[in-house]
Amino acid sequence: MIGIVAAMREELGAIRDAARAEGTVAAERTAGVELERATLAGREVVLALSGVGKVAAAATAALLCERVDALLMVGTAGGLGDEVKPGDVVVATAALQHDFDARPLWPQRVLPGIGVERVPTDPALTAVLVEAAERVCAEHRTDLAALGLGTPAVHQGLVVSGDVFVATSERSTLLRSDLPDALAVEMEGAAVAQVCHAAGVPFGLVRTISDRADASAAIDFPRFLRAVAAPYAHDLVLAALAAL
Repeated sequence: MIGIVAAMREELGAIRDAARAEGTVAAERTAGVELERATLAGREVVLALSGVGKVAAAATAALLCERVDALLMVGTAGGLGDEVKPGDVVVATAALQHDFDARPLWPQRVLPGIGVERVPTDPALTAVLVEAAERVCAEHRTDLAALGLGTPAVHQGLVVSGDVFVATSERSTLLRSDLPDALAVEMEGAAVAQVCHAAGVPFGLVRTISDRADASAAIDFPRFLRAVAAPYAHDLVLAALAAL
């Protein structure tokens, strides 16, 4: 059983539609979260909409970890790395909470109980997601060009999360200074990674880059969700499931 989670309805919408087209979807609501059991690409899956932020994401991940053998998270992020641009895909090899700070009890960003600041994603799932991302980026080049975006690329590396929407040059510059190898920033992935690590559930994280995490967006975000993020998430998940 594979869990598939996204923070926003638009990020999960095309995946849900594909599952409903393939067969019966059984909904279960627990602790305020709706979980949907379905079949996708011939695999049994549980779909979940976490909501935005680390608390919502962690709560959803905890529910999923009791039901699934592996967990994939899809959605959007802001680009931080110099070469990371809108339309690109970042596959996380590790996730970090950039706003976690329990000093002086523990070093900055180090998670008590785990003893690390960077929670690694599962290598096998990451390799599958990279292969899926390369295929999806090749297939969507024309779509991105129609939106004024360049040729998409796939990146692997650190994704950072925090309970603040990074949308100014000042904040993104500070993150780049503190974490120069961070490729992307969002608000959920590292919390899900922490829960999966504690539960022993393999976790994979993939993000489509919507902007440069500052005030200069290539296109408006709602349009990006509809035209890029939703089809990317759909195609990434189906390609990954077929390869697992």
